[in-house]
Amino acid sequence: MRAAAVLIVLLALAGCGGTVRVEPPAPQGEAAAACAKLAPLLPATLDGEERGSSTPESPYVAVWGTGVIALRCGVPRPARMAPTDRLQEVGGVGWFADPDKPALFTAVTDLAYVEVTVGGEHVAAEVLADLSKPIAQIASEA
Repeated sequence: MRAAAVLIVLLALAGCGGTVRVEPPAPQGEAAAACAKLAPLLPATLDGEERGSSTPESPYVAVWGTGVIALRCGVPRPARMAPTDRLQEVGGVGWFADPDKPALFTAVTDLAYVEVTVGGEHVAAEVLADLSKPIAQIASEA
């Protein structure tokens, strides 16, 4: 439910300028450490969008453009993800595509779940490919 609220806020603000409101996750332990390592590895530009700012500020959130692309690191395991679900592998990272939310993808690693919302006219496969490299880098440290 929380992911749906984040998606709605992001899509509502996609046309507005300024800082984007994104609810930050609160990872603990290994997930928090992995997310702290991920933050500086994220690209400054993603699918032609410059990295923006979000409120409240959090090392576990990154947005590009006016928030039409957003990343939250250290989220809970997706409620809809079953142990038998097949993940889409992109750049060595398994991604869960939420069937109820076509703009929401979650990278599944041993250390942390990384949620990415890809809205607007962006191609999810390209965004996920660009984000898979830094995510794979932290996942390999597990």
